[in-house]
Amino acid sequence: MKRLIPFLLATGLGSPALAQHSGHGAPVQSQAPAPAAAACTPEHAAMGHCKLPAPAPTPAPALACSPEHAAMGHCTLPAPAPAPAATPATAPTCTPEHAAMGHCKLPTEPVAATSDPHAGHAMGEEMPAPPVAPPPPGALSGPAHAADAVFGRESMAEAREELRREHGSIVATKVMLDQLEARIRKGRDGYLVEGEAWYGGDINKLWLKTEIEGEFGRSPEHAEVQALWSRAINPWWNLQGGVRYDFRPDPERAHLVLGIEGLAPYWFEINAAVFVSHKGEVTARFEAEYDQRLTQKLILQPRIEFDLAAQDVPELGIGSGLSSAEAGLRLRYEIAPEFAPYVGVAYENAFGDTADFRRAAGDRAGGLNFLVGVRAWF
Repeated sequence: MKRLIPFLLATGLGSPALAQHSGHGAPVQSQAPAPAAAACTPEHAAMGHCKLPAPAPTPAPALACSPEHAAMGHCTLPAPAPAPAATPATAPTCTPEHAAMGHCKLPTEPVAATSDPHAGHAMGEEMPAPPVAPPPPGALSGPAHAADAVFGRESMAEAREELRREHGSIVATKVMLDQLEARIRKGRDGYLVEGEAWYGGDINKLWLKTEIEGEFGRSPEHAEVQALWSRAINPWWNLQGGVRYDFRPDPERAHLVLGIEGLAPYWFEINAAVFVSHKGEVTARFEAEYDQRLTQKLILQPRIEFDLAAQDVPELGIGSGLSSAEAGLRLRYEIAPEFAPYVGVAYENAFGDTADFRRAAGDRAGGLNFLVGVRAWF
């Protein structure tokens, strides 16, 4: 045994493999270094040959909080750090589109008089009213007709007159049959014809008016014709003057006429005139009518008429004061603007001495009339 132990020791020292397995004895200087441990690859770890070391945990990146998520309550936007005074090169630009969406606010700056009137105002923002001021004095300091200084006063006056004749003095003509109607009433039925015609321009016109009234089968009870010169005194009213001649009743009468015709407020058509006969008798007439358009073609027209006299005229059956009056309502249908049949009703009555004169002549003082007629113009 004592001999065996030295032998084994000598054997272990001489064989590196035995020394590695024995783990005893001092290292020998000539011994080769131990090979490095084999690396554990993911393939070997998958076959169970080794185990990969646990990777060091990396911190999870923080999720960015967008304005949309903050609006839905998923996160809170951090308070923006106060930015240093921005230079023009780095300052964010606020466009009118962004200002309209509420992302920013445009700076208020004075707007020059020649700039775009919409500049500096977001969509939907009320713009300030422009300043109201009279024209500068220099605007009224020039001549009334500046072209006279270039082309001469005489030549420009001739040109302006030619322009007025061609564009401002148009001559036109109109013939209107305002009422051509049969009057159905108690007793003998009657008729009424009332029409007018004019020729001229916007300012001056020549008017012809006529009115004929009577009973069927008899001579007209009243027939007159008027010739008038009409002068426009404003865009709504015409002043008229001329003569009137009555063929009926007998005896005949000639009158001087002074009247006014036009459109009153609320579109009432007015015709009023004063007549002075060749015997000095003074009478007057007032007519008013209004067109109420029910549809584009159906029109309702109320109408009133008064006759007055300053004195009694027994031979003509006219009494002083309010001698007669008529109120009517006509409903017409415009087949065309130039042609419109109508139906209606009218009530007429005489007053005072006029009513007495009619009764004495065997006529009625008044009554109700049913109307069937036509209105036309050319």
